[in-house]
Amino acid sequence: QVQLVESGGGLVQTGGSLRLSCVASGRIFSINNMGWYRQAPGKQRELVAEITSGGSTNYADFVKGRFSISRDNVKNTVYLQMNTLKPEDTAVYSCNAGISISGVYVRNYWGQGTQVTVSS
Repeated sequence: QVQLVESGGGLVQTGGSLRLSCVASGRIFSINNMGWYRQAPGKQRELVAEITSGGSTNYADFVKGRFSISRDNVKNTVYLQMNTLKPEDTAVYSCNAGISISGVYVRNYWGQGTQVTVSS
């Protein structure tokens, strides 16, 4: 069984920083793309940033220049460094990963989410 567990969320003031972590554990053969999504109350879930197994990254326009995604393939961990946080960044942030346990098929897995609240 594969699990994604996020950590690092919390309450921060406008302009502050937080670093989110997401660890994948279980019977893992390989991990393809890993990413962070967020969902604010009353809004749809949206992509924040994603990173391939080779380290190529993609960011939503609203976080470019403020957030940075990285991963440690040895530790099966993806990070999201969030700087210059704004109240509109307040949301539940969830980790997503394409994981293969067989070496053949890839399945999409989600973490349980971690709350990020930015006070004005």
